[in-house]
Amino acid sequence: MENYNEINKRIGQNLACYRKEAGLTQAELAEKINYSDKSVSKWEQGNGIPDVYVLMQLARLYGVTLNDLVGEEAVEKVKQRKQRRDGFHLLIMLLSCGIVWLVATYFFVSMEMWKPSGDWWVAFIYAVAITAVVLIVYASIWKYRILHFASVSTLIWTVITCVYLTVYVTMETSGSLWLLFVLGVPLQALEILWVFFRSFFSKNAKRRKKKSEKTVSKENTAETVADEEK
Repeated sequence: MENYNEINKRIGQNLACYRKEAGLTQAELAEKINYSDKSVSKWEQGNGIPDVYVLMQLARLYGVTLNDLVGEEAVEKVKQRKQRRDGFHLLIMLLSCGIVWLVATYFFVSMEMWKPSGDWWVAFIYAVAITAVVLIVYASIWKYRILHFASVSTLIWTVITCVYLTVYVTMETSGSLWLLFVLGVPLQALEILWVFFRSFFSKNAKRRKKKSEKTVSKENTAETVADEEK
């Protein structure tokens, strides 16, 4: 049988697990449920548990049941939910990209049948650029940073390639068009710098949030000790 403290700690771990899955800080959660961040910190430390009304609020907010909040498999359920969500996101991206390539293939086949002498294969290069745009949109929405970086890089070089091939095919001359690829170098460098600084500021923000939460946690621990001594 679990004692009172063990139950409190388990519920506290569950509350912290679902809060982090929702991408909320203790302060942001406290604001949503009209409580102080000290209260949220105290619950997550296992120094007390919220009343049933608050637990119901949290369950609705996280899209889970009360049993999920107080049960023993919260971490495993969060992992499973993440796997299902990532699988659904992958399916949506594959279907969207598949539609782009279906249209490109239809265009290529139609134009080859109508005018076989044309360089219609360029349509597939444009399809790569459009696919990159689609992936950038989804990566931004779902916060897949590596995919976002790869897609932006692909878009930069593919757009330059599209311009180069379009001019080359229509004018049948390259001239100094190769200089377009030189333009891609600073664009790629800017993308790398943007990712670096975004990551840097994001890490700093996370450190500040963790430091703030630790401060609140220490204050709550001190208050609990003082109450016990009384």
